[in-house]
Amino acid sequence: MDAEARANPRPEPSAPLILKRRRLPSLVWLVPVTAVVLGASLVVNAWRTAGPRITVSFQTAEGLEVGKTLVKYRSVTVGHVTAISVSPDHQRVLVSAELSRSAKDLLTADARFWVVRPRIGIGWVSGLETLISGPYIAVEAGEAKTGQTEFVGLEDPPPSTHGLLGKTIVLHAKDVGSLALDAPVYFRHFEVGHVIDRELDPDGYGARVVVFIDAPYDRLVTRATRFWNASGVDLKLSADGLTVRTQSLATVLAGGIAFATAPAAQDAAPVPSGAEFVLFDDQAEAMAPSAGEPRYVRMRFAQSLRGLSVGAPVDFLGVKIGQVLSVDLDYEPTHKSFPVIVTVLLFPRLMGEAYEVLEQNGTAESEDRMARFVGELVAHGLRAQPRIGSLLTGQLYIALDFIRGARPVRFDRDLRPLEIPTVPGSVEELQQRLVSIVDKLDRVPITDIGRHLDADLVGLNGALEELRGDTLPAGTAALRSMDKTLGTVGDNLAEDAPWRDQIDQTLLQARRTLRSVRSLTDYLDRHPEALLRGRRPSQSTPSKVPSSPTTSE
Repeated sequence: MDAEARANPRPEPSAPLILKRRRLPSLVWLVPVTAVVLGASLVVNAWRTAGPRITVSFQTAEGLEVGKTLVKYRSVTVGHVTAISVSPDHQRVLVSAELSRSAKDLLTADARFWVVRPRIGIGWVSGLETLISGPYIAVEAGEAKTGQTEFVGLEDPPPSTHGLLGKTIVLHAKDVGSLALDAPVYFRHFEVGHVIDRELDPDGYGARVVVFIDAPYDRLVTRATRFWNASGVDLKLSADGLTVRTQSLATVLAGGIAFATAPAAQDAAPVPSGAEFVLFDDQAEAMAPSAGEPRYVRMRFAQSLRGLSVGAPVDFLGVKIGQVLSVDLDYEPTHKSFPVIVTVLLFPRLMGEAYEVLEQNGTAESEDRMARFVGELVAHGLRAQPRIGSLLTGQLYIALDFIRGARPVRFDRDLRPLEIPTVPGSVEELQQRLVSIVDKLDRVPITDIGRHLDADLVGLNGALEELRGDTLPAGTAALRSMDKTLGTVGDNLAEDAPWRDQIDQTLLQARRTLRSVRSLTDYLDRHPEALLRGRRPSQSTPSKVPSSPTTSE
């Protein structure tokens, strides 16, 4: 049975059929799915719109903050600071920033970055908006074709002329004085521009000043334009009195530049932007005619030149034609002396019509022509002489003048630079005369003169004592006696004096006597024989002439 049962098993009752229903996802999963989708889209969008990352190094990170400091181009935000760190050499600060994709074209090799902070100067203020918003990094695109992501930031804002119409002018000067950035530029006391940059020349022997002239005044700048430093106050004392010149108060404090057209200039053609000019020290120097190319000339003096400094003027017949370049000592072993070698710069153009003879063209013929011309002047007495320029300061200058009676000297026309012969200066002549006067005074026997003078004074004192003791009293008595005599004479000359009648009678008799003598003289003149024969009686004359009564005439 067991086998049958095994062979024909009985079907067991089946389990009840259970139907399963499909479950739908829960709506809760929509939130994370949506977040994932949005995140992915944001990542893709950020990747698509992500801009470049740059690193700018500055000397200091003052005012900069991660996540807050913005990067702006023409006041438009193009990025923000993402990190600030110190450079490996601990000398600078590295500021990392992330820029927008649209700012990619700004990152040229010559792009410039700087921090905009509040800046205050004489007559100008910038960056005041950063007092509220805080400092930001400004960027200025360059013109290079290659890109770059690492930059060295500027500590000062660069000169900016974006959006301005005008010209940029480059000025070369020996010294900028008190010129500051953004200092004004004047034309006839009108402000027409400003200084946008200044820096030293690479060799350190001068300075370079860049100015921007606003339109439409930029057309005033031509080849005939002269620029000068108008900083401070120009005081001039002349025959017209004291003259004070200044452009404005701003130029006194922060400096300034002025320009004008030279009156003697011939070429007045306009100049392009970037033209270069010379910046003169003052208006007088700027307006003076061009001095032309200088020529080096040397002079040898056998005297002390204390008071002669570099830059001292060199005059020719009272007209300045150059300046002293150097003053050096030399040694002559033959005479064991130390002459002073003075090298000067001469400007032949300032010699007037003589410039036609000395015109330079850089050829040997020009050098020989100048040597012959200077040789002729030396033969006529041209000499170099140090003279006192100011009795107050004792400063000397070199005078080229024709000296009368100058001894003939040998002039080497082949020597370069040319050497002009010299004569002792006025100071040395004055010293020699003073020494001569002192020597003569030393030879005067002052001691003997003093001894004799003392003896004479003693004798004179005795004579004066005798005069006071004896002579003066006697003279006083004589004067009193004379006064008494004069008084007596005055009494006798009075009108009522009795002897006045006697004097009148005497004078009358004297007059009659003179009249008779005159009659006798006339008669003898007519009859000189009367001296021998006597007077002949006249027939018409009575023999006896009665005497006329005495009458007073």
